[in-house]
Order: sequence, then C-alpha cells, then structure tokens
Amino acid sequence: MGVSRSVPSMSSHSILVDYEKPLLHEQELENSKEVTGARQEQDGASFLRTCFNGLNALIGVGLLSVPYALSTGGWLGLPLLFIIAMVCFYTGILLQRCMSTDPSIRSYPDIGELAFGHKGRLFVSVFMYIELYLVAIGFLILEGDNLDKLFPDTSISIGTLSIAGKQLFIILVALVILPTTWLRSLGVLAYVSATGVLASFIVALSVFWAGEVDGVGFRERGRLINLSGLPTAVGLYTFCYCGHAIFPTLRNSMKDKAKFSKVLVVCFVICNAIYGLTAVFGYLMYGEDLKSQVTLNLPVGKLSSKVAIYTTIFNPFSKYALTVAPVATAIEERFLALNKIYSTLSVRTLLLLSTVVIALVIPFFGQLMAFIGSLLSITVSVLLPCICYIKIFKKPQIPKVERVLIWVIVVLGCLIAITGTYSSVRQIVDKF
Repeated sequence: MGVSRSVPSMSSHSILVDYEKPLLHEQELENSKEVTGARQEQDGASFLRTCFNGLNALIGVGLLSVPYALSTGGWLGLPLLFIIAMVCFYTGILLQRCMSTDPSIRSYPDIGELAFGHKGRLFVSVFMYIELYLVAIGFLILEGDNLDKLFPDTSISIGTLSIAGKQLFIILVALVILPTTWLRSLGVLAYVSATGVLASFIVALSVFWAGEVDGVGFRERGRLINLSGLPTAVGLYTFCYCGHAIFPTLRNSMKDKAKFSKVLVVCFVICNAIYGLTAVFGYLMYGEDLKSQVTLNLPVGKLSSKVAIYTTIFNPFSKYALTVAPVATAIEERFLALNKIYSTLSVRTLLLLSTVVIALVIPFFGQLMAFIGSLLSITVSVLLPCICYIKIFKKPQIPKVERVLIWVIVVLGCLIAITGTYSSVRQIVDKF
C-alpha cells in the first residue's frame, strides 16, 4: 500500500526512485537502464543500508491498522498475519529469481514485460499506479483523522461557507504538501527516508507506553473469532506487507545482490514482530472498541498519545510527494507522447486536488486500507509474482511440489481478493 524506495515506509507504501516509465521510447528506456545500472555499480548499497530501506518499504501506516484488523477478525485471525508474511516473503524470493534471469531487469514492470511482453508491463504498471494513488488518499485521511483528534471542534468560515473537523484538516494538509509535489527530482525526495523506521518504532512504543504506564491497561479479552470480519482483517494484514513493487529496485541497489534474500529475511522478521506486538497490545487495551487507527483510541492529554499522534502526522508529509511522483511522471509522459503542451505544476496540482476530493468523499481509513490490501496489494504482492515466475520458468525448471504450492497460493489469493474486496467495498457503501 508504500515512494523512493530509499524512502519512508508506507507499507507501503514508500516508493523508490527507479520506477519504470512505460511511455518512454524503447531507446530512451535502454539508455535509462544503462545509466542506472552504471550508477548502482559505483554506489551500491551495503547489506545494512538495504535492510534499512527494506524496513522503510514495509513498515508504514499499516502499523496503525493492525490492532483494528485483529479486532475485526478475532484472536484466531492473528495467525493469518504471520501466514501472509510468510507468503509475501516467498513471493519476494520469486521476484528475485525472476530478476536473476536477466541483468537488465530494473523494476517490477520489467518483470511483467519479461513474462508477458508489453501487455504484462502495462498490467503491472496500472496496478502499481492505482495502488500508489489510493495510498496517497489514505495519507490525507490519516492526517485529517489525527489532527481532528488533536484539535477537536476546529472550524473556519469563509463568507457563508463553513468547513470544520477532518474536512478542514485534509484541505489544510493538502495546501502544505502541495509545494513538495512540484519537485521533479526523486533523488532529492528520496533522502527523507531516514525518519520512517524510527517513527514506526516510536508509534509502537507509544502504544505500549499508553497501556503500561498511562493507565489504559491490558484488560480486554476480545473474542476468539469473527468470521464476517476475517476478509477485512486479511486485506489489512496484506496491506502491511505490500512492498513488492520496490523489491527489484532494492535488489539492484545492492553491492552484493546475492544477499538480497537475507535482506528479505531480516526485514520480514522485524516487521512481523512489530506488527504482531502492536496488534496484540492494541487489542488487549481496547478490545472491540478499537478504531481504524489505534492512535485515535489513545487517551487525550497523555504524553505518549501526543508523541504517537505527532509522529503519525509527520510521516505522510514526507511520503505523499514520493508516493504520487511515479503517477505524476506517467501522466506527464503521456502528455509528452501526445506532443501536448503541459505544465508540471498544473498536472501535479490537479493530481493532488483529485486525491483531496476523494479523501473528502470517502473519509474511511480502515475500509480504504482493506480495499487496497484485498484488491491491489494481493495482486501486486501475491498473485503477480507467482504468475510471472511460472511463465518465466518452464515446467522442468520448477519442482512439482513447488509448482503445486504456487498454484495453491494463487487460488487462495484470488479467493481472498474477491471476498476481501467485496467486504471492504460493501463497508464503504454502508458508511454513506
């Protein structure tokens, strides 16, 4: 769900700079790949730095929703978090294997093209861009919710028009973010990634502090299982691990690419521990009363609550521009391909405006994240790696047991995508 991909997390959803540009001419693409490859050979990232970037890619706003996900599915839904983590780790390994077949592969869409030609590149790109666009909307909703909790009953009047609460803060945040979207240099934007992992640790620690020190306690028992809520829980859990769009770029950035599988091990183990502990702490603290973002449950006025909320508010400011940059670039290149006169400022301003409008119309953070996780994240992080791997590697190259395992993952992924998408869309519709 993300972003430089030396960028702050998002769950993702963070976005690395090496996103592919589908509408450039073939020669321009080849030249771009050669330049990028040469640069990476000179400035290859160490194992530790790649681990840090990987954590940035995986730990993000999903951290706020895992307690809510646990409350919607019940305690027996918690193992699904770990199962999804293992599946996403495995599909990350599949992407690495696909990349090892051709050194010219620099991005996820490159893998799609290797497997299915131009249509494969287009399909992967579309799903990536839609996911990034919706994650950007989620950032605005997140900001509006948390600022409204910090400053309740805030309103402003312009003539006969009165704007208050979350809607007001979404608009104000958009105005602050707008200048950052005008920066075309993703290389410059990428350097804001250092705060991502630290911020996530601070939020997790603040939740625990509120329960242990600030008097909330861990007294809720919760319920064993809620079958009707499991599709939503699975969608939210999947959103936590949707960093696959940037895995190819992370691998290419390494000095020793053979160690990328170890990077995935480190990142998934740490992320799983943080997500799992935060989910359990939040559920024990608030039980069935959990809101879509655990920060909205934290006691008002306590230092731990303020630290958690202010940290949560800061992150989207550094991530929004990185998240929408690949989308904006694709739109700009489309105009360029059509020989149209366009303005970078107008394209990116209108793109921001469109996300603001949708955030105002659908201000439901939990349901939006569940939708992204169920439809887009499962497709990008689970289904496409499996399908591309089977297409690239022929039958004799894949052991029969592994082939069966991959098809089981694909079938279950399709079922989860269908049920989760239906559940999240229905909840969004019911909110109106």
